[in-house]
Formats: sequence, structure tokens, C-alpha cells
Amino acid sequence: MTVKPKSAIPANTIEFENQALIKPTGFREYDARWWFGNHESMSGSGKSPEINLYGIQLLGASLGTLIHELGVKPQIVVGHDYRSYSLSIKQALIVGLMSAGVEVLDIGLALSPTAYFAQFALDVPCVAMVTASHNVNGWTGVKMGVERPLTFGPDEMSRLKEIALGGGAINRGGGGYQKIEDMAELYMRDLAKGIKIKRKLRVVAACGNGTAGAFAAHVLDKIGVEVIPVQCNLDHNFPNYNPNPEDMKMLHAMRDAVLEHKADLAVGFDGDGDRCGVVDNDGEEIFADKVGVMLARDLSAKFKNAQFVADVKSTGLYLTDPVLIKNGAKTDYWKTGHSYIKRRSKEIGALVGFEKSGHYFFNAPIGRGYDDGILSAIAILQMLDRCPEKSMADLRRDLPKTWGSPTMSPFCADEEKYGVVDRVITEYKTAFANGEKLLGQSIRELITVNGVRIVLEDGTWGLVRASSNTPNLVVVVESPTSEENKIAMFREIEARLAKYSEIGEYDQKI
Repeated sequence: MTVKPKSAIPANTIEFENQALIKPTGFREYDARWWFGNHESMSGSGKSPEINLYGIQLLGASLGTLIHELGVKPQIVVGHDYRSYSLSIKQALIVGLMSAGVEVLDIGLALSPTAYFAQFALDVPCVAMVTASHNVNGWTGVKMGVERPLTFGPDEMSRLKEIALGGGAINRGGGGYQKIEDMAELYMRDLAKGIKIKRKLRVVAACGNGTAGAFAAHVLDKIGVEVIPVQCNLDHNFPNYNPNPEDMKMLHAMRDAVLEHKADLAVGFDGDGDRCGVVDNDGEEIFADKVGVMLARDLSAKFKNAQFVADVKSTGLYLTDPVLIKNGAKTDYWKTGHSYIKRRSKEIGALVGFEKSGHYFFNAPIGRGYDDGILSAIAILQMLDRCPEKSMADLRRDLPKTWGSPTMSPFCADEEKYGVVDRVITEYKTAFANGEKLLGQSIRELITVNGVRIVLEDGTWGLVRASSNTPNLVVVVESPTSEENKIAMFREIEARLAKYSEIGEYDQKI
């Protein structure tokens, strides 16, 4: 195939109906995301599409070409999330894959972890899951991998980009198609197999009308808890809030449901079901990194000298918590991103990898190494089952006190964000070298494995990095000493970022 896509084509034109469109910035560090648009989201939005169906078809052909190039068996599991346009995206992707000589096993409507599970259940090496995860309607994307349970990292994404944009996709014979009818049921049965929660628990399952609504409540019911479904009916308009368990709108809805129904906790799932958020029985939102510390405490008591991985957005408690130290647990901080944490967890033999965004990666004997929000919820319920005298709020209060922020995401265009972060890193390196004080304290350490994490003398820290899959920066702050220092750390970062004209509005602030 010698087709090279255009990087920009106006919608509603003859060219748009005949040419492949792929904006280069859609190839991100470990998956692909583009603004696709639809009739509702494009109306009056002023946003031009970044990819069209011919572009998706070319993406599939390029992925198939890469699969052959890597010497991997040309078989792939393909699924799609519940958006009004995801099925058409998947169909175009399948056409491209088949043209490149790949046998496609279509599992239909799925969560991302359903597709990962299907790789094992069907003994297939490759996966392509059509999902924009928690992005708002109008976005689309593909999560890909050729080595279960891993997904693509920067090397694979860079090569895929080269093939697609350079017209390097190759037509081959041997492609095929098979529709798999029962994968959703097999997946849910596998999650519930051998698990029975003995403790009487009332659990709110919040799905934001996303794809997890077809799965989560059913599985939790099967393991023996009383389930209170909240927005579990699928509706691709997302009429209540975007399914994102880091977003305060969803967390507040979960809080309200817990208090109304006097539930023991709420678990919430994102659009493709690979993340889990938690609200405790007091109605308190517990950020996922703190839930991870609770799970690490529980599991390190069961698995001595357990190894964990946490991303750089996460709380410092993984290193300083006295219970984890007593249990001999070790934690390695690594780059933010589901692909990075998944790969790092496998490389060093970690029992679990934790991400502040709510991606948890359970390896054997708990899981297969991929991120699954429902499995994460099950692990949390098992933790409560092993502590019958403790509520979720009790476990939260048992942790050393820190004051942390949600993940905040000021807008910054994909073409600009990495350059802006490089300048911010340089600015903080200069401040460190010059002995500049922040909040009246010296800078103790700068961690630059992924953006810059500025750590002050009292342990207060702030992180600035570029988002890997949206046109945003990422800002997180935490203090082990006071709410005031947490807010002051954010104000320090906010003031520095305000000097950059490339940075726009925040999705939320503290």
C-alpha cells in the first residue's frame, strides 16, 4: 500500500470522503487518540476532525504490517467500547487489519480488560481495543499490543506512526474474520470464579452510563455482595457525567449514593472499565494511590517481602508507611502511564503495579498482569472481607495523614506540551541549583523520570508532566504536613505555569 494520509482535511468535503486523514499527534506514547467527532459533538464545536474512517482503515493496515514486521503470529483480538461511533471505527480498523493479512477475532462490545482477557482465553498474541477511555464524546482511540499482557510503548508507537504516515502499509493475503459471541460471559465468569465475599457488604457500583455498566454490577453480585447500581444503563450520550473515577463530578455522585443508601463503599469505573475509583462509607473520596497503599498493606501481610510499583503521581506513603516497612514491602516509582507501569511490573516481578489514575496491575497469583477495574474492586472487597472489624473509612483513617490533590489537567496542545514541560523542568532545575526557597523551604529533590516532581524539605511535593493521551499537562500536589502547604505548593506551580501562554484552562483546581 502506498497511501499516505493527509494531516488535515475539512469535514463535509469530497476529499474527506475519499482520502485518509490522520493527524500525526494522535500517535501518543503508548496508545492512539484522535478527535473524531460525531453529529452531536461536532455541531458548533469548531473542532476539525483529526482522523476519518479511511484514516482508521490505514491505521489497521499499518498495525497489521507492524505485526508481520515483528514476526508475531498474525492473529488479533478486537473489541469496541459503547460510543455511538465506536463500532464503525472498529469495522474500519478490521478492514485495514485484514488487508494486511491478519486474522481478526471480533469480541464485540467490550471493556479493555475483556479484550486483554480474550488474548489469554483464545490464545491470541495481539489486541486492538477501540476506546477513548474517559475522554469526552467525539474522541476515539485504539489500545494495542502484540505481547500479552503488555500494550505498546514508545518504540512500537513510533514505528507504527512511521508506517502509517509514510505510506508503508503492505497488502497481504491470509486475512480473515471471526465473530466471537460469548467472550463477555466468559470474562465475567472468570472474574467471579472461586471468589465468595463472606462479609455482608452493600456496594454502590457507579458506571457513568459507560461500557462497564454491562459488566460490573453482574460480577459483583456473583461474588456475594449487595449491589446498588448507579448509572449502569448504557447511554453513549453520558447524560449524567463523563465516566472518569478521577473526576470530582463522578466522585461526588458516588458519595451521594453511598450516603443515600448507607452503603459500605462505592466503586466507580471509567469508560472502558480498566480503572476503579473508591468512595468510603463516610462519603469520603479516596484517591486511587491511597487505596493502593491500603491494598499494598493487605497484600504484603499475605505475601511477605512483596514488590510493588507506583507511578510518579502517587503518594509518598509507598516508601514511608510504617506498615509496609514492617511487612518488608518494596516499591519502585516509575513513569506514569498504563503501558509503562504494566511493563515495569512485569520486568521486576511486582505483585501489583499502582497508578494514581486508578489503573492497578495484578500479577500472579492474583491476576494476569493487565489493568482491570472490576478485578481491582474485587481485591478491595476481599481486603474488607479480611478485616471484618474495619470499615473502608477505618482503613483510610489508619493511613498516615497526608493532604493530596486530585489530578488536575490544564489545557496544552499536543504540539506544545512536551516543549512547555521541558522549559518548566529547566526552570525548576535552575531554582534548585540557585538554592531558591519555595514555601520558605529548600528543594530537597527533583525527580525528572517523567516531567518534574519537586520535593521540599518537609516532604511536600508537586508534579508537572505532559499527559500521554490528551492535549493537557498534569499537575498533582501532596503534603504530609498540612492542607495549607498542599495548597501553597499548588499556588507555586500555578503561578509558574501562568507565565506560559501555551497553557489554557484547568479542568479543576484546588
